[in-house]
Amino acid sequence: MRLKTYFLFTFLICATLLSACVDTDKSQGGERVDYSASSYSGSGIAASAVIAPEIPTSMVFANETIDLTKYDRRERLDREFISFSYAHTTTLLMLKRANRYFPLIEKILKEEGVPDDFKYLAAIESFLDPTVRSPAGAAGLWQFMEATGKEYGLEVNSNVDERYHIEKATRAAAKYLKDAYAKTGDWISVAAAYNAGQNRISGELRRQGQDSAMDLWLVTETSRYMFRLLTAKCFFENPQQFGFIVKASQLYPPIEYDYVTVTAPIDSLSAFAKEQGVSYFDIKQANLWLRSRALPVKSNQKYLIAIPTKKSQYYKPEKVKAHNAKWVVE
Repeated sequence: MRLKTYFLFTFLICATLLSACVDTDKSQGGERVDYSASSYSGSGIAASAVIAPEIPTSMVFANETIDLTKYDRRERLDREFISFSYAHTTTLLMLKRANRYFPLIEKILKEEGVPDDFKYLAAIESFLDPTVRSPAGAAGLWQFMEATGKEYGLEVNSNVDERYHIEKATRAAAKYLKDAYAKTGDWISVAAAYNAGQNRISGELRRQGQDSAMDLWLVTETSRYMFRLLTAKCFFENPQQFGFIVKASQLYPPIEYDYVTVTAPIDSLSAFAKEQGVSYFDIKQANLWLRSRALPVKSNQKYLIAIPTKKSQYYKPEKVKAHNAKWVVE
């Protein structure tokens, strides 16, 4: 990734120098050639520029005002602003996916009594890719480790892994966040605890005599984590400030599902899919928590399997609506 970034950066510098060497006094048909960015409007050619995002002096997270004038806080946030601005692929995909997943996440967080701003934690954990699995074994939108997932009520085995179940994993994450708040009493410290562990952060708050994890001396990953979360909030409130220009038609729409209650074992999910009028791919894509080709079901168990509706499987870009009007330009 660093090598690719280096070559891209080098290309942009060379392109800039080359354009500076062009004789803008040359004319075509007796008129001066216009090399300004505005001349590319509507031509399908994008003008590139390296822009340093503006850093706020304060911001509100989970109804708590955070002062960002202290030098270390400002510079730590600045680092993450720049990272978000120039990690083009992951940031752009995250924005598009948010249109699909934020409505459900927001609903569950509200029902569970967790501040809405914690939807951005899912964004920095997985870039809202529900299929992702880390090298350490954390899985799903909320990147639960197996032991933690089980502790918070998720079923995890070779056939079913509910860390990939968006609704159940979100509810488990909400419970974790509330438990962390009970130990720290500070929502930004809760974010640090999600990365480093509840006991570690509550212990460091006590040992270092601080009220907020932002003022703790922590490992770099956790120290950056809190500012990545703040950056995610700023990004979703104004993607254009970070250089991302997206139309509503380019966002990913939510998928609609019908649900089938399963109380008996399914020997072949492929055959089950055919019975439902969809493909095996459709079943697996809609139910990422199904981890094998079959579904054993015990006598006291039942599962809801999502079946994507035919209508919602096909794009009509002109009908895609932005979940948040701030995300798009017309």
